[in-house]
Amino acid sequence: MVEYGTLHHETDGKYTLKFERFFAQQPEEVFNTVIHPEYFPQWYPFATGDMDHREGGEITFDDGEGSTYAGIITKFVPPYVFAFREVKDLLSMEFQSEDKGCRLIFKHTFDNQSMTVRTAAGWHRCLDALGILVNGKEAAWPDNGAELREAYEKAFAT
Repeated sequence: MVEYGTLHHETDGKYTLKFERFFAQQPEEVFNTVIHPEYFPQWYPFATGDMDHREGGEITFDDGEGSTYAGIITKFVPPYVFAFREVKDLLSMEFQSEDKGCRLIFKHTFDNQSMTVRTAAGWHRCLDALGILVNGKEAAWPDNGAELREAYEKAFAT
């Protein structure tokens, strides 16, 4: 079953993409995979793995074209919450214990409506790669970007 993200219109002119993923592992294991310096760049775009694990700490990103920039961690409560600001976007990950594992609630709040479909398809693929990493395998990126963009285009049509 494909777990598609949802789009929410905020009252302040911003948009939030929300994704939920269930993992058979406990929050500690998934959280540690998310923030691990070796794994973070394998599932998160432009991440370098250089991260100061604390509220107010920096995360370094590299756009692959010669520019680096820093994100700021806004909330860090292991193993339940990891949130940060990347440029002007806010990203948050909450890990909730469930019967036999945990649920990740991933949110990306931004203000550029024209990017909703591409961003949703991108995060969908990133979270699929994270799922592979959490299960102890090397991250793989299936060639499904066009298919996902089409699905999100239909889902977000107003």
